[in-house]
Order: sequence, then C-alpha cells, then structure tokens
Amino acid sequence: MKNDKKDRKQSGKPHQGRSRREFVAVSAAGLVAASGSASAASLMVVEENVEIKTPDGTCDAAFIHPATGSHPGVLIWTDAFGLRPAFREMAKRLAAEGYSVLVPNPFYRVAKAPVFGDVASFNFQNPDDRAKLGPLMGSVNAPGAAEKDAVAYIAFLDAQKPVNKSKKIGTQGYCMGGPLIVKTAAAVSGRVGAAASFHGGGLVTDKPDSPHLLAPKIKARMYFGVASNDDKQQPDAKDKLREAFAAAKVPAEIEVYPASLHGWCVSDMPLQNGNPIYNKPDAERAWGKLLALYKTALA
Repeated sequence: MKNDKKDRKQSGKPHQGRSRREFVAVSAAGLVAASGSASAASLMVVEENVEIKTPDGTCDAAFIHPATGSHPGVLIWTDAFGLRPAFREMAKRLAAEGYSVLVPNPFYRVAKAPVFGDVASFNFQNPDDRAKLGPLMGSVNAPGAAEKDAVAYIAFLDAQKPVNKSKKIGTQGYCMGGPLIVKTAAAVSGRVGAAASFHGGGLVTDKPDSPHLLAPKIKARMYFGVASNDDKQQPDAKDKLREAFAAAKVPAEIEVYPASLHGWCVSDMPLQNGNPIYNKPDAERAWGKLLALYKTALA
C-alpha cells in the first residue's frame, strides 16, 4: 500500500508544484473488514502536507482526500497527543469512504507536528509526562483560539477542489477534541452539518463558557460517545448534554460505551495502569456511528 504525500501552502489557486507523489489504494475487501460494510467503495486516496494561515500564525496540517472528484469536507480535531500517524491513518480510512479530510496540528502555536515522538511510551502516572500536555492543550483552549482556528480550517476546506461546497462539513474530535467540535459547530454553524465527539473531556463544566451551553448556536446533527470512566467521574454530564441539545432542538445522540475507557478510539494510545486503552470492537462500533452520521447529515 502506497501513500501519496505532497506539500503545499494555502492559496486561492490550486497548487501546481508537488513533491514525491504516491497514492493509497484501499481495496474493497480492506474496507469491508474495517467498516463492516460490503457497500464501501474502493477509492484512491491522496495525502498532502499543507499549511494554513490563521489569525495566530501558520498551522501545519494533513489534507487527505480521494484522488478524483469533489466530496464533503471533514475536519478532525485530534486528542492531546496531536497530529501523528494514527490520525493520518484515520483520515485515510475516512477519505476512502468518500470524504476530503483535514487534520490540523492543533498545537501549531507552540510546535510543529508531531509533538510526541512515541505516544506509546507516554506514562499517565508520571507527573513530568503529564506536565508536557498543559502548554499544548492551553494553546488551543485559550479563549477564542479554537473558534478562530475552526473558521480558518473550514475556509481552507472550502477553497479546495476536492471539497464539494454544496455539501455540509463534518467534524469529529477525540478526547481534547470533543469540546472543539462543539465550538466548531457553533462558530461556523452555517457550514457544519454534523459533529461527533468520542471520549470528549470537558464537554460539561460549571463555567459560563461550558461547551454544552453553545447548543442554541448549533445547526448540526451531534453525536457524543462517552467513555465508561468519564461517565463514572461525571455521571450527570450526559444528562446535561441531552437536556441542552433537546432544549435547543438540535438532534443529538448521546451514549455511554460501558466497556471502554477514555481514549478507546485511537489505535496508538499508551497503556494505562498496564492495561490497553484502545478497544478495537468498540472503536469499530464508534466508526460505524460516525459514518452513519455523515451519510445522513452531509448528503
């Protein structure tokens, strides 16, 4: 299996120069195994390294899309370990389903991706390891930062030929990215048609800027997949989410994955207390939920 990687900067015109070109060919059989769907098409996928101008600087990102045609755009917000191979592979898989996918480095204000060389060696019990996450997460969680980024990222998607602007944009986020999909859906409500959070943290707080309070500004269909330990730690969060979106008359599905821990959808998550976090069966179930959401809301 080959990868097509090329580098370009954001501009109003298609990029003419390319570095080494490869294509990712995803077989129908491979997609059936990955998604459980025999109807999945076989698509050639192009992977590009791009740069996006934002109000706060230049963001390095991966833009991964089918080799031909124009398709609904998707913005992926990563977890606290940032843009790395695991999320590039996720984007390739989604692109093979017929989406043009942008995965920004959420920490571009601090460092270029990848910010962690070996995620698997990260130790959640080590205070020094945990301390590395604070400045990174703080850079994107600063007031207004994610909203500015979301506007720039979606403007980038809308300027690309592989993106069909007549279709709504989807956005999905993991862990730290969960609240960011809510902020994105509120900040660019006219373009975002679907938003999905998987093991999102900090979706419901007691502060006036709690993400769940943005529900009245959102027009997208929402999905929230909640980890069992997150639900145990904050059992009323799912109810407050449900109430907020119901009151705003925004379609939202909220469900707890009782067999999975925070981080279960990301394949390279490190061990926690000696136990694996990644749960492939539940990750595949969540993937199916995501595809169903996009198929309904981005049509």
